[in-house]
Amino acid sequence: MKIEHNPRVAWVLAITGLALATGPAASQAQVSLATVVDLAQRESMVVRLAEADVQKAAAALAQTKDAYIPNFVIGSTVGYSHGFPTGQPSIGNATMQSLVLSYSQRQYTRAARAGVEAANLSLKDAREQVALDASAAYVELDTVNRELESAGEQEKLTGNLVRIEEQRTEAGVDPTVDLLQARLTAANLRLNRLHLETRAATLGKQLAMLTGLPTGSIVPDHASIPEIPSVSVGDGPHVLPGIEAAAAVALSKRFMARGDDLSWRRPLIGFGAVYNYDSNELNSYSTYYKNFTPNNISFGLQITVPFFDFSLRAKAKQSAAEALRSRVEAEQAQRQNEVQIAQLTGNLRELDAQAEVAGLKQQIATQQLSAVLAQLELGNGGSGPGAPAQLSPKAEQLARIEERQKVEEALDASFELAKARLSLLRALGHMEDWLHELHAK
Repeated sequence: MKIEHNPRVAWVLAITGLALATGPAASQAQVSLATVVDLAQRESMVVRLAEADVQKAAAALAQTKDAYIPNFVIGSTVGYSHGFPTGQPSIGNATMQSLVLSYSQRQYTRAARAGVEAANLSLKDAREQVALDASAAYVELDTVNRELESAGEQEKLTGNLVRIEEQRTEAGVDPTVDLLQARLTAANLRLNRLHLETRAATLGKQLAMLTGLPTGSIVPDHASIPEIPSVSVGDGPHVLPGIEAAAAVALSKRFMARGDDLSWRRPLIGFGAVYNYDSNELNSYSTYYKNFTPNNISFGLQITVPFFDFSLRAKAKQSAAEALRSRVEAEQAQRQNEVQIAQLTGNLRELDAQAEVAGLKQQIATQQLSAVLAQLELGNGGSGPGAPAQLSPKAEQLARIEERQKVEEALDASFELAKARLSLLRALGHMEDWLHELHAK
């Protein structure tokens, strides 16, 4: 398989890698999602192993075809002999052999072609899986970074809240439990920030391992992430490359089994030719062979007709069992993928609803914050019966903290929805469409 590379993309990747790998001033830089995916596909060990399998399968196909091309081998068996000659006095020799007719070889060639197709499909499947892993990690890191910004704002707000509560407690306005509650809120938010920082560090290391860039050097560019399309089971007859690869392997095994079965049922014809330049200088051939000539040649066809070869019959049965196993494995992979699609489809509906709920909660929190700020600005206290109490700066801080919390929850829900959509794209065989959209952005 010939792997095509886009020169423009290659230059972009080379410049990006050089900029990130050199100089402390360029230790961090925004890298687009398309660049991360391309780097991950180039650096992935799984992809490189799949490329080696493609080359191996192509060589195996060439080997089955080359069996019909005569080989040419030259050599020499110079040696001294005394008495009755025990070998041919060849100074130089040349041999030529090739396959002329083999019913089995035709099946082996078909098996090799199917093997090449299976290797190409496995390579495509590996590239798509790497693209999925890189995309999911990139989108999650972008989400976590945005959540960290919100968490930083929350910590500042809780710091203000704790100071307000300390003053109100000292003045005897609020009980001590309110101050403890404010400190607990601050501790929980600090724990949440540490959790987000750990996630960000882990994702940064994962992306570094995928792309080969220095750890912590990748800053996601949110604008480079296209909208992940929502797909369903009925959106086109796409098939997962991994399942197609399993089917191609099963087909290759079936052709191999046919070839092994024909090897003990059909004749085999081969061609051979031998040329020898003989000498009588180091032996006594002329004493025993009166018509000695230096130049000798022979050629002809070798016809093999198997009658009783139980070894070949046993090998044919073994190959048939392997073909059956491969076919069952391909069917099993298809069924497992169908189950995964059903699970992802169900989860996607729930995550879509959760994202909608989280978005509505964020909007409500935003509206409540606006109402609190308006009341604080205009004043809402009164001395009449039933009049609402005057809001304190404490209410503002609590409203702002709540609004930031809902923002984080909405970001989390959006990421889980995006991750599920990416997984469904992969399971339905639409990953290539996603990659085209990614590079077109």
